[in-house]
Amino acid sequence: MTQGKLLYAQSGGVTAVINATAAAVIETARSHGVKVYAARNGILGVLREDLIDTSRESTSAVAALHHTPGGAFGSCRYKLKSPQTDDAEYVRLMEVMKAHDIRWFLYNGGNDSADTALKLSRLGRAYGHEIHCIGVPKTVDNDLTVTDCCPGFGSVARYTALSVREASLDVASMSETSTKVFILEVMGRNAGWIAASAGLAGEDADAPPHVILFPERHFDAKAFLAKVKATVQRVGYCTVVASEGIRDADGTLLSDTGSRDAFGHAQLGGVAPLLAQLVNEKLGMKVHWAVPDYLQRSARHAASATDLMQAQAVGKAAVEYALAGMNAVMPVILRERDTPYRWKIAPAPLARIANREKKMPKSFLTRDGFGITAAARRYLAPLIRGEAATPCGKDGLPLHATLKRVAVAKKLVPWKER
Repeated sequence: MTQGKLLYAQSGGVTAVINATAAAVIETARSHGVKVYAARNGILGVLREDLIDTSRESTSAVAALHHTPGGAFGSCRYKLKSPQTDDAEYVRLMEVMKAHDIRWFLYNGGNDSADTALKLSRLGRAYGHEIHCIGVPKTVDNDLTVTDCCPGFGSVARYTALSVREASLDVASMSETSTKVFILEVMGRNAGWIAASAGLAGEDADAPPHVILFPERHFDAKAFLAKVKATVQRVGYCTVVASEGIRDADGTLLSDTGSRDAFGHAQLGGVAPLLAQLVNEKLGMKVHWAVPDYLQRSARHAASATDLMQAQAVGKAAVEYALAGMNAVMPVILRERDTPYRWKIAPAPLARIANREKKMPKSFLTRDGFGITAAARRYLAPLIRGEAATPCGKDGLPLHATLKRVAVAKKLVPWKER
């Protein structure tokens, strides 16, 4: 076996295909004779020296991860302090990695995770333990820079487009005497990629969704109500898709709950009922609304085959980059052509990705701000193609991985959390 071990950790909100990346990491490392440890509950697991020995998992259990949603080893939202102001956490991380002979660290997450991997890649030698750090892309929001798209997004996009098309058929069938407006709230704090994917549900002007509300555009209640009213008069009903991150003209989030996560981000949710109340009060129409929330990112049964392949590809490439001696890079997806869709994996410096955010190009939004353009459709359509089949049991429900998650024996004093 190659000297040294590889440590894999999941970070932030999970996706329908993040475990496929984990499986690809483990399988690729095994093929090179490298043992893989997984941090239980992300970076917190490293600080706590709570590591899982994946070599104790069977080949079949690891393979089942390819069709299992959630985070198999646990994830977390935890903001590390700046090493310049307080390096205690970084010292601890290096102590844990040195104690367990961790030579490669793969951090599977988004912008903040890329920043953490970048900092660790620079601090290894300073703390007397050289380590190769690779950021592995994952985010349903599709907001990582450099990469053409983010593993996890394609499946959320497919789930969203499917949900809009199916729910709209229901609304249309009842619109004569019942519901006139249906509002679907989707994730998306600052970037409206998920909201945009709803536009794939239909192509002509009268096809749902009839109104999409993006965080890139300030919410104009008057214009919104006029669009809804005109659509109902013309089509008979109106399907609205609203990003949770929409703001008014003053920049205030419509759905800010007041609570904050570990990174200081506002916890969002509840824009759909607010819009429903507005439509009901101002237009007097019956409205139904839905907030799928976690259902969007856990819907492995509706995952995109393209997304699954890309999630597997970045996991495999991350291991190969690490073992080749690369440091402070991320395997990203590069689009070679739209039709037929062609893509490849290439390394990109974490310094170009960490703490940066990719928003929707202006060319992707229609002039009135309520829909997507042909350019957006060309970009989005390939990402939701193909059905990533999930094997089912005799009960008709999907079969998911069952892991042992055997803990690695601890060697250090317990970490005192602050």
